[in-house]
Amino acid sequence: MHILMIAPEPFFEPRGTPFSEFHRIRALTSLGHTVDLVTYPFGKDVNMPGLRIVRSLKPPFVSRVGIGPSWAKVPLDTLLSLTALRMALTTKYDAIHSHEEGGAIGIVLAALLGKPHLYDMHSSLPQQITNFGYGNAKWLASLFGWVERLMIKRSQVVIVICEDLEDTVKALDLPVPTILIENAAGSGAEPSEGTGQAVRMSLGLSDETPIVLYTGTFEAYQGLGLLFDAMGLVRKSLPDARLVMVGGEPAQVETARQAVDTLGQSEGVIFTGQRPAEEIPAYLDAANALVSPRSSGTNTPLKIYQYLRSGRPIVATRLRTHTQVLNDDVSILTPATASGFAEGIVRALTDPAATDIGRRARDLANTKYSDEAFVEKTRRAYEVLLR
Repeated sequence: MHILMIAPEPFFEPRGTPFSEFHRIRALTSLGHTVDLVTYPFGKDVNMPGLRIVRSLKPPFVSRVGIGPSWAKVPLDTLLSLTALRMALTTKYDAIHSHEEGGAIGIVLAALLGKPHLYDMHSSLPQQITNFGYGNAKWLASLFGWVERLMIKRSQVVIVICEDLEDTVKALDLPVPTILIENAAGSGAEPSEGTGQAVRMSLGLSDETPIVLYTGTFEAYQGLGLLFDAMGLVRKSLPDARLVMVGGEPAQVETARQAVDTLGQSEGVIFTGQRPAEEIPAYLDAANALVSPRSSGTNTPLKIYQYLRSGRPIVATRLRTHTQVLNDDVSILTPATASGFAEGIVRALTDPAATDIGRRARDLANTKYSDEAFVEKTRRAYEVLLR
């Protein structure tokens, strides 16, 4: 099939949805399909057989777009719509595949062309309004809820990336097939043993230093304040422990650094800033424990799947965002409190049984969340779409 894909994100950038889009395309092309990807004017070009990237025009005074909803997306999505319309009218396609709010464009083009539409749902749009600080704009959440329902209703298949989104779609009681495809393939490679030695040296840490590793964005919903408070408690019993923070925009890193300084924890926290995706496995190999302190939201963090493959003990808050994938056999789940999270980290660093938890986590990743399973689920989604 020749597929028109609409992605209202900077492609490619090393963050959640673009990672997912990349691996969705990789699965589709490995199945023999070809993809024309209409996306924002930002991001790094990707060379992949079967993929053509078509970028929309850049609006004046817009040089980048952050994670989540923003007013910058209004002109960006307008120009993206025009580019997608041009491609739809000048090229023959067999299906339309849309990500996030791109589904609003996709259902219109699918109706115009008389082609099936697949909606790739990475998050609930109304929930984004709350998660990114627009909670007081009730009218905006209602509008996004109406748009989301329409996109689902007018699609022939909906892909969801976690159980909570599957529940969201089913609650609408619409006759639309829903297929759960976890973002495991888009989370990154597993570490190679021994590669972490160079990371420890670059950070000035010895082989004996206990490393607690966080990777990901520095958005408010990630719960970094809880993590910093917890590390202060951890270092009272394990003074040599170090928290290594990988990720964050420069301004976010500076804000986090100031927060750590205010807590008097600057000696125990190391900020690396954003690192290339290919370096992350080495950081995982250097770590003794991996943390995900999310305090809100319901989507499973992309990093969880890479954490699982690392074989290191994972400490995460016992919230829906984690428990859709994690349980007490493959992770250390804690209350979303500084004291509870600190106890979990200490356990991961000192309890010999934590090694078995990490081993079971890797086994889970190699079976349920393998690359082969990801490609097979993608094949099944398109089989349903055609049927």
